[in-house]
Amino acid sequence: MRRIAVIEKDKCNPQGCGGYLCLRVSPGNRMGKEVFVIGPDGKAQVNEEVCTDAESITVKKCPFNAIHMVKLPEKLTDKPIHRFGTDGFELFSLPAPLFGQVNGILGINGIGKSSAIKVIAQMLQPNFGKATEKKSAAESINALIQMFRGSEAQAFFERIRDGKLKVSVKPQAVDSIPATFKGTAKKLLQAVCKDEKKTSAITAELGITNVLDTDISKVSGGELQRIAIAAAALKDNASPDVYIFDEPTSFLDIKQRISTAKFIRALVKPENSVVAAEHDLIILDYLADTVHIMYGESGAYGIVSKPKPTRNAINAYLEGFLRDENMRFRQHEIKFESKPPEKLGGRESLVKWDGIRTKLGKFTLLAPAGELPKKHVTGVLGENGLGKTTFVKLLTGEIKPDSGNVNANVTISYKPQYINAAIQNPEDQVTNFLDKAQNDTQLMARLEIEPLLLKKFKELSGGELQRVMIAKCLAEDADLYLLDEPSAYLDVEQRIAASKAIRERMSLQGKTAVVVDHDLLLIDYVSDTLMVFSGEPAVNGEAHGPFQMETGMNHFLKSLNITLRRDKDSNRPRINTPDSRLDREQKAEGKYYYS
Repeated sequence: MRRIAVIEKDKCNPQGCGGYLCLRVSPGNRMGKEVFVIGPDGKAQVNEEVCTDAESITVKKCPFNAIHMVKLPEKLTDKPIHRFGTDGFELFSLPAPLFGQVNGILGINGIGKSSAIKVIAQMLQPNFGKATEKKSAAESINALIQMFRGSEAQAFFERIRDGKLKVSVKPQAVDSIPATFKGTAKKLLQAVCKDEKKTSAITAELGITNVLDTDISKVSGGELQRIAIAAAALKDNASPDVYIFDEPTSFLDIKQRISTAKFIRALVKPENSVVAAEHDLIILDYLADTVHIMYGESGAYGIVSKPKPTRNAINAYLEGFLRDENMRFRQHEIKFESKPPEKLGGRESLVKWDGIRTKLGKFTLLAPAGELPKKHVTGVLGENGLGKTTFVKLLTGEIKPDSGNVNANVTISYKPQYINAAIQNPEDQVTNFLDKAQNDTQLMARLEIEPLLLKKFKELSGGELQRVMIAKCLAEDADLYLLDEPSAYLDVEQRIAASKAIRERMSLQGKTAVVVDHDLLLIDYVSDTLMVFSGEPAVNGEAHGPFQMETGMNHFLKSLNITLRRDKDSNRPRINTPDSRLDREQKAEGKYYYS
């Protein structure tokens, strides 16, 4: 059984551990062997050839969980596709784009999804595990052809080699685009496509026509995401043979996610292929025809499974077991309970409001009289720009209504939508911020906070910062917990963990929470009641509810013209195929949401 030793350089913090703790505690180093040394980048470096099982002590001592010593699965006989440094992450196999369909990629953060995409798109030249060797583009593509001989991937890479395939990529980090491109959205799209008629059609379909003359640095995250998707679809003034979309729904509301999924599906033709890596399980299920599961250990290694029909792949992912490959990659199964919608009658109220009206600039929010019941989690759904965050700020008292009153004489713990604004000192350590949370071992474990405690805020990724802020919010002693978009930057498993943390906190302490999010699965999992926002984005919004879940979901799903069912095996929510028998039956009965 092969073992690899990995150090995650972005987690390695020699100053934070008192100066290369791994060098000082390593059994091998104490015996005179240079198992751990100081690398040329000033970070710790591990010599895999002399690393033994005794170094498990060193792994446990690292306060940042930066060191991995991993035994690879016995069935893994493939050579790695790529290794990032002599002691870095290893990627095994690749998702082969199948033509005439959408190929999904599903896996946790840090498992190599974006790296695999870059190899497919020839943006990363693989080194096949030999980190110190560099191959030319021609040598790399020929090696890939040889590695995948006899498979569909062989034909794919042969066409890449022969210049017969054009690949277009929508990158994951769309928020970095303003740092590399200066000008308006129209100028960006003109740089990739001169066909104004085609550009106009696609921008209209994606709902971004009104921001084309806006500087790219001034558009919202959701607008920037759709601009990047439009650019990928328009690349080279002609239809690419392979479209790749890395996390296409980040920053989008649920309506935009559905319409974007439809747009991406419409790109598929028999002669081309679409690849999409996505964390929103409901959207991935709706979007993809087949799915590759990526598993392994975050930051250490990633393995790509064979493609499976989407339903089977997502259920296998939730189970943590690939039956056809006889591979268990997670010890616990992720389960969804088939809970009946709860009735609201007889519940004592915690917060009440009576006909609120608030005007902010050109935007007006109305909220007819309503109340939040005690000991409930109320989910909030609606498009961007309809006042969901404004409503939350009305509950906190940060915004005062122009008319009407909010009766909220309660203590409040609030996780804002834009979490960077809540950090006063980027140089501060997380441990100084999470004073109360550190006493709650269950919460710390659920959200995997322990490895982050000695990090500075400026060193945290978006997902790490999100988990810290959720932990901070839930650890406070309050009557009402307000969490605005807690799923942002989190992968599938982290979203479910956050949902469980919220539900556990409210159930155990008998408290009340309001959760605003665009992930339908998270809202369905965490909520007892539901509020729905309608109106015209950036012009006017109206809050409805809280309703019991069935009533609220019927109201919301009808506005999207989609119906939901539960999967018969996993109980997870699934969107019915438009105009399918079940879709027509549920619409005819007015049951857009399963009961």
